[in-house]
Amino acid sequence: MKDVWTTMASIMGVWAFFQTLLHTVFPPELRFAALKFLHRLTTYFSSYCYYDITEVDGVNTNELYNAVQLYLSSFASISGTRLSLTRGLNSSAITFGLSNNDRLIDFYKGITVEWEHIVTQRQGQTFSWRPLPDEKRGFTLRVRKNNKHLVLNSYLDFVMEKANGLRRRSQDRLLYTNSRGHPWESVPFKHPSTFDTLAMDPLKKAEIMADLRDFADGKIFYQKTGRAWKRGYLLYGPPGTGKSSMIAAMANYLGYDIYDLELSEVNTNSELRKLLMKTSSKSIIVIEDIDCSINLTNRNRNGYGGGNTCTRSNSYGVSASTPAANGGDDGGNTITLSGLLNFTDGLWSCCGSERIFVFTTNHIEKLDPALLRSGRMDMHINMSYCNFPALKILLRNYLGYDEECDLEKELEEFVGAAEMTPADISEVLIKHRRDKNKAVGELVEVLKLTADERKRVKSTVGNGSHEVEDEEQEKRALDSPKEENENDELQENCHDCEEKDGYHVEHEDEEIK
Repeated sequence: MKDVWTTMASIMGVWAFFQTLLHTVFPPELRFAALKFLHRLTTYFSSYCYYDITEVDGVNTNELYNAVQLYLSSFASISGTRLSLTRGLNSSAITFGLSNNDRLIDFYKGITVEWEHIVTQRQGQTFSWRPLPDEKRGFTLRVRKNNKHLVLNSYLDFVMEKANGLRRRSQDRLLYTNSRGHPWESVPFKHPSTFDTLAMDPLKKAEIMADLRDFADGKIFYQKTGRAWKRGYLLYGPPGTGKSSMIAAMANYLGYDIYDLELSEVNTNSELRKLLMKTSSKSIIVIEDIDCSINLTNRNRNGYGGGNTCTRSNSYGVSASTPAANGGDDGGNTITLSGLLNFTDGLWSCCGSERIFVFTTNHIEKLDPALLRSGRMDMHINMSYCNFPALKILLRNYLGYDEECDLEKELEEFVGAAEMTPADISEVLIKHRRDKNKAVGELVEVLKLTADERKRVKSTVGNGSHEVEDEEQEKRALDSPKEENENDELQENCHDCEEKDGYHVEHEDEEIK
């Protein structure tokens, strides 16, 4: 045993002697050149190439590093054996990541790539305006040389795109609104509506979902065709048919934020453009009740139907604009139809990408035809009264009916003739949700009574007259009469405004003697 230790000591002495001789004979520059040459030699004969992605690039954070970390977390929870768990700020999901110095294999278009997470202690730091972390973290990507072009041209872009999608789905969505003096203010968007819970015909629902998915995945298509990456939807139908729930379901399905634009809070067209410029990509811009929001001022009914320009004559025979023509009751809103059209389909609408415009209205016939054409409102969605397929979804949501119920034939018989909205039917089910049989029985009675009432009204007053009465009642509830106090001798002479407000004013002509 003593001889073994003596031999090892001799070997270590010889190694120390040669190391000292090497440092004395060969200067550091020569040694560095020799190591560099050996590294190039091994790299030349190696069949792999390596790419380093560090966490910090100089003093700035490397976005590619964060994207790779998030991308690998999507399948690290399945294939990894040692994982690090994190939960970011404003995030509702836990992120899985590679542990220190761990490896993971990924497959892309038939090629194999290997990721390694390398963490080393940072050496003594020099003075820096931005303190650096104690650990130096980064990813090393190893790929075969013959696949190098595929990685650089498309794989890294694929990683960035997937990471952005994961980040958007994991973060809480926001609901923005505008107010005077404050362009956009946001609150967390927690609406639970999804396409699974939306009471709507399944075929129409599947068509809408496919259209949304084609839009979200259509970046290359829109670039190839030279079209702006945006799409417009018009939701129209009676109140209570689920237009707001449809918007929430669209946002939850795509993971987009919502900008609820209140036109009455916008003064001018230029202010409207500024609001558009401050919206982000991957968002839904909503204008609800477009026919009741503002009075569009640059198109009259005589020239081209659909406008709301009004004139009145004073006691001196001079034509003057009414407050409705000047933008509403406040007198300060000067948004024009041209400004709204440019907002949805003009040059300024292309200042961002991947945006969806959604307009809602209870009366599609009131809208100007220019708003309805393709390119502005590409898809018109009729949110109609509840039919039997939609009713089955409501029964599943509120009562848990996955199969047929006892009174299904009666429900199918009366639901079409009753013409009830999903909101009205939901209210009946909510009242008796603790007793399923009682809820269904009550619903059958309500549907039957409503259908009989509809039939009676149609037979006595005439086909479709009840719809006119409902429309007039809704107009009177939504719109209040606009009274003028400027001059007692000014008289109203505006038929368009009377139809808009839903009331009739008797016109009297006075002659000034």
